[in-house]
Amino acid sequence: MTPTPSARTVQRRALIGSVTGSTIEWYDFLLYGTVVPLVFAPQFFPESDPFVAMMLAYFGHALTFLIRPFGGIIFASIGDRIGRKKTLVVTLSMMGAGTMAIGLLPTYAQIGVAAPLLLFACRIVQGLAIGGEWGGALLLAYEYAPNNKRGLFGAIPQTGVTWGLILGNIALLIAMIPGEAAFTSWIWRLPFLASFILIFLGLWIRKELDETPDFQRVKDAGAIERNPLLATLREYWREVLIAIAVKAVETAPFYIFATFMVTYATESQGYDKSTVLLAIMVGAVVASVAIPACGALSDRFGRARVYVGGVIALALVSLPYFLLADLRNALALIVASLVAIGIAWSFVTATLGTMMGEFFDAKIRYTGITLGYQIGAAIFSGTAPMLAMWMVHEAGGHWWPIPIYIAALAVLSLVGVGAARSRARAATR
Repeated sequence: MTPTPSARTVQRRALIGSVTGSTIEWYDFLLYGTVVPLVFAPQFFPESDPFVAMMLAYFGHALTFLIRPFGGIIFASIGDRIGRKKTLVVTLSMMGAGTMAIGLLPTYAQIGVAAPLLLFACRIVQGLAIGGEWGGALLLAYEYAPNNKRGLFGAIPQTGVTWGLILGNIALLIAMIPGEAAFTSWIWRLPFLASFILIFLGLWIRKELDETPDFQRVKDAGAIERNPLLATLREYWREVLIAIAVKAVETAPFYIFATFMVTYATESQGYDKSTVLLAIMVGAVVASVAIPACGALSDRFGRARVYVGGVIALALVSLPYFLLADLRNALALIVASLVAIGIAWSFVTATLGTMMGEFFDAKIRYTGITLGYQIGAAIFSGTAPMLAMWMVHEAGGHWWPIPIYIAALAVLSLVGVGAARSRARAATR
């Protein structure tokens, strides 16, 4: 007879399954944003001038975010009806298929206009998958967590973003060793194809998990919603709007610092590509440690306090971030990335998932957090690199509009967290 695992063992498995799957998803997803200026713009849109080619390639980045809410609606509704675990198996498999397909795509020189169309099709598959993955990965940790550690448990899946970024940048740095000519010729495909190994690992780890306790309680009570989307929009539409607002400042700055900066630093400031990737990776390494620490702080001091501190920090560091980048010094760029991604952004992203989870009842929680997160991502994430590039272009090559944009998002998110606290106080009266 197989012994029943202890509660601590099950919680540890849930955390590993959550962060592993999340890491794999974001490894796959962020590879595209990093490779845009190196490969996709020149090889899939070569008949356009460089600026237009880059904008079209970044549209592939934005397209995935526009698709994410639809994937979120589909898979979150399934997750609230049949369970978190089964849904996560499907999303992880889809993500891997889309990423491997990108690694096999012929270029514009080989098949013409079909190349960018196929590239966009792969990005749509990725967007559908990640739209359902984030909420399930978060709830896998959040709903297994002890009540006094939900901030810590909810923060750990968020490190999937940074670990995925680290793995993707390591893969790209290794792939660049033979030289830029070899990399842009065929070696760029290998990091995409290597995702097969990571997908297999993620599915194997998640196989050992049962459904989360919160979902099981809903199921045992016969309280499963037949239409979670309709119930969410009817009863929790205010919470969805609040979630969209608090998502704003977490998502756009990250994609500006982690993907747009690859283009800006190499094309406008003359940095070597490997230097930029290394700087971003340093920020991601620090964030991977800081995010759980900030999550634990939120268990002690409250989600809102930690989150607000991060929002203010992000608004304040955006100006010195670009000033340091303009020094055209590798150490200055590393320091900028460390402070912006590694510290300021960590406070926001560490508390975001748990804070959203506390907005919604368990019977529609997957749908609720997914709607807020993915609609916010569609509005503010996918457009961030394109918008940043457009702003720099319209400002005559200068970055000054970007810190203003980040500050405006910070104000929006502060309004959102203020509304959340007001609703929480009203609910306790």
